Amino acid sequence: MSTQTTPRPTVVVVSGNPREGSRTLGAARQVAAAIAAHVDGQVAAPIDLAAFADEILAADHPRADAARTALAGADVAVVATPVYKASYTGLLKAFLDLYGPDGLAGVVVVPLVVSGTPAHALVGEVHLRPVLVELGAVVPTRSLAVTEADLADLPPVVDAWLARGGEALRRSLGAARDTRTSGVEADELAAVAR
Repeated sequence: MSTQTTPRPTVVVVSGNPREGSRTLGAARQVAAAIAAHVDGQVAAPIDLAAFADEILAADHPRADAARTALAGADVAVVATPVYKASYTGLLKAFLDLYGPDGLAGVVVVPLVVSGTPAHALVGEVHLRPVLVELGAVVPTRSLAVTEADLADLPPVVDAWLARGGEALRRSLGAARDTRTSGVEADELAAVAR
């Protein structure tokens, strides 16, 4: 009788900031590391959309396609954006538009919004969450909204967020992984996340 081990969950970061190597990417990497520790996972190479922004709207986009595949294959994703004009970036929207229906099915996503002011705390909930859910992603927790002032000492902010939503994240991850192996319908997965 052989014992089969379940691979550690993979956590992927996607930064929608149009500046390569941005503070948004740095914050997302910190959040991903905390989530990976929380779910006994591993962090994969980050996806910095600014690195191939020039090809996202082009007819051929091999780096964007590779990034889409990596994100769709992740167990958990931190999708991060700065606030631009009271919403998420056009770069992130253009990238997400490359997916077809249910392109992120089975991926547990944590929206991360970095803004200059607490007044934009709902950008992730109002603007980004609906797009992610439309693509089939499971978004089991409130978006993590941080201000630029929070970036100086982000770990306590992330710890507080995990204290509130970590269990829902863990449950959704388990259900999403089961879905990928058993074909459970997306509606059933969403019910588990609630």
